[in-house]
Amino acid sequence: MDNTRMYADSAAVPSAAPLPTADPAPSAPTPTTAVPTTAAPTSSRRRLLWHLGEMAVAMVAGMLLLAPLWDLAGAALGVGDALARPEVAALVMATNMTVGMTVWMRYRAHHWRGVVEMAAAMYVPFLLLLVPFWAGLLDGDELLLGGHLLMVPAMVLVAVRHRHEASAPVRRHRVVVALTRRWPTGLALLVTVDLWVDPSVLSPWTMLVLPGGYLLIGMARRTLGGRGVLATQLAGLAVWLTLTLVAVMAGGRTADWLVAFGWLAHAGWDLAHHRGRVVPRGYAEWCGVFDAALAGTMILAILSTDA
Repeated sequence: MDNTRMYADSAAVPSAAPLPTADPAPSAPTPTTAVPTTAAPTSSRRRLLWHLGEMAVAMVAGMLLLAPLWDLAGAALGVGDALARPEVAALVMATNMTVGMTVWMRYRAHHWRGVVEMAAAMYVPFLLLLVPFWAGLLDGDELLLGGHLLMVPAMVLVAVRHRHEASAPVRRHRVVVALTRRWPTGLALLVTVDLWVDPSVLSPWTMLVLPGGYLLIGMARRTLGGRGVLATQLAGLAVWLTLTLVAVMAGGRTADWLVAFGWLAHAGWDLAHHRGRVVPRGYAEWCGVFDAALAGTMILAILSTDA
């Protein structure tokens, strides 16, 4: 993701010089013999879709990271009930999404005018629906749903409007660049932020997702055909299946510890596959950090409850 440049459709790459040849040079093509190409429009659409996908991930990251902070602040200041009101919750959600989107757009070297317009695409849909909500024509769920539905075309319009703009000059600190390259780790930590606030132990059956994910991704990528690769993945499936069945039969606190151990052990499995070809390296990194963090929250939940 680090090498993708948005809003720079006009960037041109000079072609390499022709190799020497003994054949006579062909005559230059006339305008009537030029062959049209669809590479540029296709590349432009791909960049546009990639940008919109990045915005969606950045918005979700903003909500996952900032929502627990709002809850803590509301409880500390005694304004939790006010923050729970639908119109306030909608604007808080728009703020969380805007913060995540702004950070990523500036890292991607977008101009501030594009950032401001994309921020407006977050707020304006909710603001427009506040009047019918206060008039009793919409309930809280309809307010949130309608705001998100209107937000999608608003985002697309902003992205299309600025798709040909050149990148803004942005100087990134080396620490920021290094952290961005570790985006799978950051995403995994963001996903588990809420779990540290309210830790709990998952069902033993969730451990079957761990080896199952590798098998499904390996089949989709056709990376299970190497020597011993499929046998290794099936062996992993057998191990976690056995651990799951033992936890189900044991029940109680023993089952909780087995589930936490199963998720933590899979973090080591992810580390062993980080340089492998079964799954992409980004997935292995994300899964390893996610599994370790989730195991940590389950251990915290076990230790914080009475035996």
